[in-house]
Amino acid sequence: VNLVESGGGLVQPGGSLRLSCAASGMIFNINSMGWYRQAPGKERDLVASVGGTGGGTRTSYADSVKGRFAISRDNAKNTVYLQMNSLKPEDTAVYYCTMRLKIRFNLAYDDYWGQGTQVTVSS
Repeated sequence: VNLVESGGGLVQPGGSLRLSCAASGMIFNINSMGWYRQAPGKERDLVASVGGTGGGTRTSYADSVKGRFAISRDNAKNTVYLQMNSLKPEDTAVYYCTMRLKIRFNLAYDDYWGQGTQVTVSS
């Protein structure tokens, strides 16, 4: 299974970016999907998640991004998105997507990660 992120880049404060993460390979079912971020010298923190058995759409957000970021998923495409609006310099970080999925019906769920995409918010 391979997760590939796209959509990062440099944006001015107040701007917007949309991150995408597509999973490919042997996938039986995806439970939850999420985005984490890691700034230099800091731990990797959860930004947003969407999930539940059967491809549910229940969402959860870090307090720092509530009202500005929106996570969504396209189960047909095995893809998760993160729409980021009103970006601030403190949102600067490497953003990682993650998916909890099964590669076969009789195996347990396991967590997979993307390689990360840089988001820089600066004037």
